[in-house]
Amino acid sequence: MYPHTFILLGASGDLAKKKIYPTIWYLYRDNLLPRTTKFVGYARTKQTLAEVREKCKKYMKVRPGEGNKFEQFWAANEYLSGSYDKRVDYEMLNQLISKFEKGPTANRIFYLAVPPSVFEDVTVNIKNACISIKGFTRVIIEKPFGRDDVSSDKLSNHLTGLFKEEQIYRIDHYLGKEMVQNLMTIRFANQIFNPAWNRENIASVLISFKEPFGTEGRGGYFDDFGIIRDVMQNHLLQILSLVAMEKPVTLNPNDIRDEKVKVLRHIQPIELKDILVGQYIGNPEGQGDEKLSYLDDPTVPKGSVTPTYALVALWINNARWQGVPFILRCGKALNERKAEVRVQYKDVPGDIFNGHAKRNELVIRVQPGEALYLKMMSKSPGMKFDLVETELDLTYSTRYREADVPDAYERLILDVFTGTQMHFVRNDELKEAWRIFTPVLNQLESDSIQPVPYVYGSRGPLEADKKLQDYDFKYSGIFNCVISRLHECYADNRNKI
Repeated sequence: MYPHTFILLGASGDLAKKKIYPTIWYLYRDNLLPRTTKFVGYARTKQTLAEVREKCKKYMKVRPGEGNKFEQFWAANEYLSGSYDKRVDYEMLNQLISKFEKGPTANRIFYLAVPPSVFEDVTVNIKNACISIKGFTRVIIEKPFGRDDVSSDKLSNHLTGLFKEEQIYRIDHYLGKEMVQNLMTIRFANQIFNPAWNRENIASVLISFKEPFGTEGRGGYFDDFGIIRDVMQNHLLQILSLVAMEKPVTLNPNDIRDEKVKVLRHIQPIELKDILVGQYIGNPEGQGDEKLSYLDDPTVPKGSVTPTYALVALWINNARWQGVPFILRCGKALNERKAEVRVQYKDVPGDIFNGHAKRNELVIRVQPGEALYLKMMSKSPGMKFDLVETELDLTYSTRYREADVPDAYERLILDVFTGTQMHFVRNDELKEAWRIFTPVLNQLESDSIQPVPYVYGSRGPLEADKKLQDYDFKYSGIFNCVISRLHECYADNRNKI
């Protein structure tokens, strides 16, 4: 008998083969799931389980000696093809699931890796034909959670009419990342940081997300949303709320999410003066896709002004943070892959070092290569009394060499099995996020504001560094010289195009 069934709707899609099937394999391999869990894939594509397995093969990362376990995993899988909008097909799905539910309890988890266009049909049919009558039913929902406040409210009201809030798991995979989960520990388990975590000591907070590739053939999908909806309004705003929130009463998920919502309620809607948007153009000196602009993607509408880069400053109007800019920055086709938080402290008052002391920075690197390091000033070794910028460095790959850091999806799917909602987005969080972003998104679109061009493989628009200076974020040390030189090269490239 199988007391738990994990049903993956959209089992033939990219997300399923690249992320969800590998994730449930890792959890199964490591014996983290209930021993008799059954997995059922469901999609419109007519295919066999063997074909599903073949499509997932290169993403599964089967290690030597795991062959038998891998075969057991696929033996616990089933696949059924059916429509997303016909109840009779869901009744067939229900019959398939019920075959394995022989005991007194039977729990069902539905993962919706389906296009937004079929979302309402799928959830209605789950409610009408596939609810567990012998245990819990939980529904995991992938973003996008709407594209503005109106569509998000419509979606939320639809879900509320079908399921209780405790049954709904709105997944933001960034909340499952190691260093994002570590933010609360860093803040609330270390007295060294807490007294200085305020407007008197911190000049600015920069939260960045960078990708070194463009749309990779997904331009049609991306153009409907843009980088702000795709990354900033969800991933980066979630990180901001964890950086800025007050200490929760307990580690109870609702206590934590209450504090996150309070932070968001203190943020006013973004004004146009506080945002910069960009769109990448081809690099004539690049290779392959680097030569192509966003508009060269055949799936992108001609003349599209959808941003592939955005920088925005948010202001938290409360006693702890008033006047401190929280700068969110994200973009595609940049010079590196990176996601990090930089908490930059104010200049030391009463300078006695003739301007040689640089700002302290606490850097929390989310990806790649999880790390936490504190940039500080020290005397250089030797006879001279010179200052040098150094780092107290906690790089996970060095400090925890034997540790196996799980993928974000592993943590989050396991949380759904255990019923833990701490790292999922609550309805009121979502409502506040869209309240903050919807007005400026509407203004960008209604006024067809032209994004600033930046070269594929660069650090982004030149104008972004000026914005950072305006918001009291300073590059320091030798890096400042490198930035200046990069600006010169970047300007030369733009003049050639």
